[in-house]
Amino acid sequence: MKHSNRFRVAPGEKVRLKDIDPGFKGHHQSHKDALKEIEEDQEKLRGLQELLHADKSCSVLICLQGTDAGGKDGTINHILGAMNPQGCRVTAFRQPSKEELEHEFLWRIHKAAPRKGQVTVFNRSHYEDVLVVRVHNLVPESVWAPRYDQINAFEKELVEGGTHILKFYLHISKEEQLLRFKDRLDDPDKHWKISEADYKERKYWDDYTAAYEEALSRCSTDLAPWFIIPSDHKWFRNLAIGRIVVEHLESLNLKFPVSSVNLEHIRQEYHSAKDR
Repeated sequence: MKHSNRFRVAPGEKVRLKDIDPGFKGHHQSHKDALKEIEEDQEKLRGLQELLHADKSCSVLICLQGTDAGGKDGTINHILGAMNPQGCRVTAFRQPSKEELEHEFLWRIHKAAPRKGQVTVFNRSHYEDVLVVRVHNLVPESVWAPRYDQINAFEKELVEGGTHILKFYLHISKEEQLLRFKDRLDDPDKHWKISEADYKERKYWDDYTAAYEEALSRCSTDLAPWFIIPSDHKWFRNLAIGRIVVEHLESLNLKFPVSSVNLEHIRQEYHSAKDR
């Protein structure tokens, strides 16, 4: 079974995260067992992204969502680490600025959408406006509730303009999150990542779960699917997401453009230069 089918949320499917094992790792027993496949997919990603950049007929938007310590940064390092940085960009969406709050919630998102030939990764995304906003009652339900339909319409508009959208929810357990927080405490090089808010947010775990379940259920469409990626094992997360991105890029039938110069003339110039 393709990874893109195994982890994809079908349109209209009612998501129950408690029924999905965040520790799932397929037929692999360890990172060592999966390493060859991971490296092969990275090599494929490198070539496919070069094709996308040269073809320039479309773009790719990858949205990453998940709880704190879910692995968004690690995923970005893995996926973009295989690509040419000239054709890639990462945008992190944090608390909106004063200027952003003066516009409708999708304004800052639309500005960051990828241009043709580019891969853009959103570290968090427009879904924050039906997640943290909902959990912390930052706006009334009458404001955030219509946003699911607005998001679907926005994503449809992007797709119709040539942007392919892949959305990944990095699914980790509450126990794994605490272990990762401890790793940050034990590693001086990770102290900069520590925030008191991370621990305070844990008491809202069930509220966030409910908010994610509704977003995943209502906003996974044929045009812009959600994938729920078991992420307790970082290596499996990388394998699964890498494979899905490869499978999607391969389906686009990208091609290198035909050269616009007279190649025979260039060859003659080359041989003349060699003879001088």
